[in-house]
Amino acid sequence: MDILIIVLLIIAAVILFLAEAFFIPGTSVAGFAGLGCLAYANYYAFVYMGTLEGFITLIISIIACVASVVLFMKSKTLDKVSLTKEISSKVDRHAEHSLKIGDAGVTTTRLALIGHAEINGKIVEVKSTNGFLDEKTPVVVSRISDGVVLVEKQAN
Repeated sequence: MDILIIVLLIIAAVILFLAEAFFIPGTSVAGFAGLGCLAYANYYAFVYMGTLEGFITLIISIIACVASVVLFMKSKTLDKVSLTKEISSKVDRHAEHSLKIGDAGVTTTRLALIGHAEINGKIVEVKSTNGFLDEKTPVVVSRISDGVVLVEKQAN
């Protein structure tokens, strides 16, 4: 019965470590639970089975953790759950070439720093330089850099 408890704790620890490393990284809940299972399995072996069995359990648990990570990484499982799509889209730079500083327009959406405005009869994505602007607010192009059109509220 003691061996069954230790084996189940080591298996649970390995599963929790793999879940932490590959499926839910950053939460640390599964990692701490796996560490707890592993620590209790070794504690149980040392206290209830003896020193020799405790060291054997420690060696087996280290080998099991390392081997499971290596085998999991070599398996095709990661290929099935990993993202492999390439992003081939590019930033639309038409606005950068068709607009110039000082062009006036009107916002077509609320600019919560970024939104859309109609400038020179074209709807373009713009970024506000002076905070939030409501829809239908007159704006003027203040700067264009790296495909981003920066506008500010037009002075009356």
